[in-house]
Amino acid sequence: MTRKSAIILLLALVALGAVLPASARRRMTPVETPATTTVQAVNETASDTARINAKRRANSVSYVDDKGITVFVDTVTGQEWLMDSTVIGRVPKMEVPLFHALSVGVNIWDPLMRVFGQKYGVADAWVELSLHNRYKPIIEVGLGTADYKPEGMNYTYRSPLSAYFRIGANYNFLFNSNPNYSLFAGLRYGFSNFSYSIDNVTINSSYWGETATFNIPSQRATVGWGEITAGVRVKLAGPVSAGWTVKYQALLHQSDAPYGKPWYIPGFGSRGSNVSGSFSIIYTFGLTHLNKSKSDDVIESEPEIQAE
Repeated sequence: MTRKSAIILLLALVALGAVLPASARRRMTPVETPATTTVQAVNETASDTARINAKRRANSVSYVDDKGITVFVDTVTGQEWLMDSTVIGRVPKMEVPLFHALSVGVNIWDPLMRVFGQKYGVADAWVELSLHNRYKPIIEVGLGTADYKPEGMNYTYRSPLSAYFRIGANYNFLFNSNPNYSLFAGLRYGFSNFSYSIDNVTINSSYWGETATFNIPSQRATVGWGEITAGVRVKLAGPVSAGWTVKYQALLHQSDAPYGKPWYIPGFGSRGSNVSGSFSIIYTFGLTHLNKSKSDDVIESEPEIQAE
């Protein structure tokens, strides 16, 4: 066969293939092997990060942030992630404005305990500022006194009325829930400068058969302590609510005293107790009117940019 005849035959075959119906053509099917059908292969494919990200990008829109990074947004769930990265954690939106409320409370725990025989403490009051109903700085001021004769002992411990102070903050775990109820934890630093004395110290002499009584002079002390708190607060009626708090406290520093360390510390309680509590009646003033009104010119969300 000449070269010219071969070329004519090849062209004839190509033309014939173009006019034949599709059913006449031979189809090629993928070859299935154990490597593509086993559970192991399916699991490996399911955990293929490149395939997962490619599938997610196909069902999403994207935009470029101010740092020039492409961010993908799932059109179904609204989740965001970086290219070929994990989902970006989003900070929960604050449902309550910055200046939320100002609460004033009176702790009546010590007065209640004195009814049941406690020999120390008076009461304290506190003021708390609510920011976003989440962060709540607090200041506490109180008065304490003691007049106690331990059972079976030969002296009386006395501490005149003295002031104490605490400063700290609470964190409300229910910040995006109903503001009338809260579950919180917090930290405090307490401080008190006070005086104390030990009176009517009695010493019996079995040898001489006599009894001597004397007083240890009044002395001053300065004590600082820390507290870890946890509690709940519930609405009673209108702006009035009640709060229960449990405290773990520990001494941080104290001044030296020539006649021994004080047994009672105003605001802290007895030296041997590290756990205490409080029960407060609270009145709350709303502060939402202090927040700036939103301007019509402020854009709160960016328009979606479709991926090209």
